[in-house]
Amino acid sequence: MKHAISLTAALLALWLLMSGHYDALLISLGVVSTLFTVFLALRMEVVDHESYPLHLTAKLVRFWAWLGKEVILANIDVAGRILKGRKSISPRTFNLKMPQRTDLGRVIYANSITLTPGTVSMRMENDEIIVHALAEETAKDLEAQHMARRVPEDVSGGEA
Repeated sequence: MKHAISLTAALLALWLLMSGHYDALLISLGVVSTLFTVFLALRMEVVDHESYPLHLTAKLVRFWAWLGKEVILANIDVAGRILKGRKSISPRTFNLKMPQRTDLGRVIYANSITLTPGTVSMRMENDEIIVHALAEETAKDLEAQHMARRVPEDVSGGEA
């Protein structure tokens, strides 16, 4: 039930922020549409621990901030490699172990790799991801598991 309540609050806050209109009729329509959306989600049984990880909100915000910084740095790195030419590019495909134990943790990790310019998660098999990296240095950084350790622990550590 706490997931449904927090989902309602989050959707209503998002609706209010995006609409920009605060008269009684539009707010009441927003409340009705939010409640109807949550009702449908509950009927479809898609509001649960993994689909709406309320317990991870603060950790995910910190992770997204860190990932945003990494995306910016990777963009600068890729642009520099393009300007330097072929000598700075050493493409490589490799298998990368995933320390995460839940599906959600693994998906967050694989998507984070793909979001970072210069790397692509090609396939997930068991506890490994097949990754393509634009440069050897990027591959070594991933193999050192810096990004893997940043995925919020509650996601990779199992069900709460």
